[in-house]
Amino acid sequence: MNLPNQLTVSRLVLTVVFVAATAVPWAYGFTTGLVLFAIASLTDWLDGKIARERNLVTAFGQLMDPLADKVLMAAAFVTLMGQDLVPQVRLMPGWLLIAILAREFLVTGLRLVAGARGAVLAADKLGKQKTLWQIVTACYLLLYLATREAPAAFARPLFDHPAAGFSIIHPLLLGLTLVTTVYSGLAYFWKNRQIVLDQI
Repeated sequence: MNLPNQLTVSRLVLTVVFVAATAVPWAYGFTTGLVLFAIASLTDWLDGKIARERNLVTAFGQLMDPLADKVLMAAAFVTLMGQDLVPQVRLMPGWLLIAILAREFLVTGLRLVAGARGAVLAADKLGKQKTLWQIVTACYLLLYLATREAPAAFARPLFDHPAAGFSIIHPLLLGLTLVTTVYSGLAYFWKNRQIVLDQI
């Protein structure tokens, strides 16, 4: 297994550890979760960069890299949905999580159809931009939760800033995440529509 593929597999392992760190009640759960999520997200950038620069692109990497991204992001957003902003209001709205998961399942289904025909559909630029905004949103919300814990408490004033505080950045990031998720999914289907049409 080459280095980019090892990084991809490590992202899946880090996702499991991230879920465990944030699910078990302890003093540094979200601080640890933020660090693990950031490291896992960094591997997403590294594996693609190394694969292209060293000509180590493989069918395994083209399939598993975006799949590992989806598992990581789903884990992060499900974790965030379980946290209340205020009573009865979730930090991550359920409808947004459904939109994200629906997009990912549909794209994965398209890749499976393509795979049955011997084709491998790699992630495109819009998909990478979508992932970037999802990572930024997840990191911001994880940091918000981490500031409730001692190691990251110093960052709490960032969320109280009158011009760029949580009440402004939170809905903005959720909106950007929704738009890039839906638009990239529609564009991906349109780009590969012939695969679907051939099966009808």
